[in-house]
Amino acid sequence: MSYPSPAFWAVIPAAGVGARMAADRPKQYLQLGGRSILEHSIGCFLDHPGLKGLVVSVASDDPFWPSLPCSVDPRIARVEGGRERADSVLNALLHLHALGASDEDWVLVHDAARPNLSREDLDKLLSELALDPVGGLLAVPARDTLKRVDKNGRVLETVDRSLIWQAYTPQMFRLGALHRALADSLVADAKITDEASAMEWAGLAPRLIEGRSDNIKVTRPEDLEWLRLRWANR
Repeated sequence: MSYPSPAFWAVIPAAGVGARMAADRPKQYLQLGGRSILEHSIGCFLDHPGLKGLVVSVASDDPFWPSLPCSVDPRIARVEGGRERADSVLNALLHLHALGASDEDWVLVHDAARPNLSREDLDKLLSELALDPVGGLLAVPARDTLKRVDKNGRVLETVDRSLIWQAYTPQMFRLGALHRALADSLVADAKITDEASAMEWAGLAPRLIEGRSDNIKVTRPEDLEWLRLRWANR
């Protein structure tokens, strides 16, 4: 049984520097198809009828954000990013509360350097989690053989890949629950790598929604080149 897609807020933490790209600017500001990666990532949401608004978290001294055309879009609010991803997302959630968002509102957190999210995957996530008590995230089953290694890089065992998924974004949770999970985990100094891990730390079990494998996160130069070639042929 399918359900109509719910209304939602979007949050994009974009305060990272992307050191592995070895570029002259944070990776979210590198060019792809005539626009910055961040503009593409934001654009995945702006034309969606369910969007209530979008909050982007950027560094306080970020010189690139003000130069983007979308920086003056009335649907987008800017907040200061934090030291870690969780801090940036938490700042954005606090701003959503200030905008009048309800604890029961859905929030979709998306990576700033994940510009190839398809509308099909976004709608699938919204539809399948519309009535879920916890929420969840886009993910892809592991395809390759996986190895667990020791500190010297020696293989200890082959991991059962049927139990392993790669976590993607967006990750979709209720505003109140996500706010509490992030705030409490930061106070406890827990290791939080994404929003789902904060919810897991709080004792909840997010649901995985299988998405497209080309919803990649630009992390290394070859990721950007792969997208450039793919987009040139579409």
